Amino acid sequence: MEKSLFDKYGGFSAVSKIVLSLYDRLLDDDDVGPFFDDVDMPKLIDHQTKFVSSLMGGPASFTDDHIARAHRGMTIEDHHFDRLKVMVAETLSDFDLTQDDITTILDGFEKRRPLLTENPDVN
Repeated sequence: MEKSLFDKYGGFSAVSKIVLSLYDRLLDDDDVGPFFDDVDMPKLIDHQTKFVSSLMGGPASFTDDHIARAHRGMTIEDHHFDRLKVMVAETLSDFDLTQDDITTILDGFEKRRPLLTENPDVN
């Protein structure tokens, strides 16, 4: 049986390092950084580590409803999301993920674009 990307790249420990590096980039970015003002960063990094782990076939996951609720009212536009994807790709590349594996993870982000950019009204 083929290993998941989560197992292939080292599990939670490796994903945690990737996410920490990603947030270093995001926080320094003029377009995306302001979204993280007044955010509980340790909590966010924990959630994002679990989310990225799930995109890589790991054990943790979030429902689309949870993701939509977490981003409701943030006024995230497509250009913000596009910038996020660029920084995710750069970060994954820094950790020597293959281009195919980066594409797989980015596809997982892209599938959720409407949850972030359209902010559907979730009860």
